Amino acid sequence: MGTKTLAIVFADISGSTRLYDSLGDSTARELVAQCLTLMSDQTSKYQGVVIKTIGDEIMCTFGTADEAVEAVMGMQESITEDLPRMHPYMPASLKIRVGLHFGPAILEHGDVFGDAVNVAARMTDFAKGGQIICTQETIEALTPALRASSRHLDRLQVKGKAADIDIFEVVWQPDDMTRIATDLVKSRGFKGNLRLRYNGEVLTLDHRSGVVILGRGKNVDMVVNDSMISREHARIETRRGKFFLIDQSTNGTYVLGVEGPSYIRREEMLLSGRGKITLGRELGKATEVVCFDCEPVEKPSCGTIRR
Repeated sequence: MGTKTLAIVFADISGSTRLYDSLGDSTARELVAQCLTLMSDQTSKYQGVVIKTIGDEIMCTFGTADEAVEAVMGMQESITEDLPRMHPYMPASLKIRVGLHFGPAILEHGDVFGDAVNVAARMTDFAKGGQIICTQETIEALTPALRASSRHLDRLQVKGKAADIDIFEVVWQPDDMTRIATDLVKSRGFKGNLRLRYNGEVLTLDHRSGVVILGRGKNVDMVVNDSMISREHARIETRRGKFFLIDQSTNGTYVLGVEGPSYIRREEMLLSGRGKITLGRELGKATEVVCFDCEPVEKPSCGTIRR
C-alpha cells in the first residue's frame, strides 16, 4: 500500500440504458463493449492504467494531468469519429461523459482509493454527454497549452467536501473554443424568468430566486401528486441567470425541451425555451405534467418567487 499523486479518470456512456431499449440486448452490449475498448486504447496510448470497468464505465489513472487530459480528449474523439465507422447501428445521441481529478490517492492491490477518487467520480456526475469536467487542481497541473483549452464553469458544493470547489470544463472540440468568449459574455448579462405551470398554479422564478423544490411532500414549493414521485423529487437552481433542473429522486425526471426529450436521474440539465417536465413517469404515460417557459427579460422582476 502506498500514496501517489495521480490523475484519476472516470468515463461512462451517457444514457446507456436507453441503448438496450432501442437496439436490443445483443446489439447494445456489443456497442458498449466497443466503447470500452476505444476508451481503453486511449488510456494505453497515453501511458495510463485501466483500474477497472464496471458495466458501461471505465476507471483509469495517469501519472500526469497532461496525459489524462490528452487521453480523455482522445476518448471523446474516438467515440465521435471512430465508433460510427465501426458500428452501423450507433445512434447519433450516443456520447460519453468524463470526470477527472489530480491529487494524492492510495494504491493497494491494483486498485485506487481515497478522497481523490471520490472527487473524480463526482466530476463525472456533473458532466453531460460529450463533456469533460475536472477540478481546479487538475487545471493547475496542466501545461499552458492544455490549460488554454479549459474554461471555468462554476463554484459548486460537492458531496463530502466542506468547502465549495471550482469546476472546469476541458473543451475538446475546436468549434466550441470559438464560442467560449461569446457564451461567457451572454451568461453574465442574462436576466430571465422561468415560469412553471401545474394544475392551475403558476410559479415564477427570476435570477435571484435561489432554489425551489418540486415533489409530493407537504413542504415543497410546487406539490405534484403521483405515487411515482419522491417527496422532494427535483429542484431548480438559479445560477448566473440560468435555470438548472436537478433530479434527486429514485425514478428520475423526464423533460421535453427545445432539443427533444431527455431523461435525468441524480443529474442535472439546463432549462431553456419552453417545454414539459414529468416526475417519475415517462412523458407519454404521465398524467401530471409541469410546463415551463424560460425567457429573457429586460429588467428582473422585483419579487424572487411569485405564486
